Amino acid sequence: MGGTPDAFDDPEKDDDGKPAVIDPRIQDAIGRSLKAHYDDLVKEPIPDRLLVLLAELEAKERANGQ
Repeated sequence: MGGTPDAFDDPEKDDDGKPAVIDPRIQDAIGRSLKAHYDDLVKEPIPDRLLVLLAELEAKERANGQ
């Protein structure tokens, strides 16, 4: 969009316009950490309230489809 440049406009370059380089060991550590957090998240049970809302939505969709 038309505003002032943002540091996130081009994630491939650093502030000096040079290609950004991240140490592969740091990238690997970040990747492992993100995967561990994601794995923990998907193991969490779905909250009861969300299950109720999904069941209500499914019931409404079935009622509208008939």
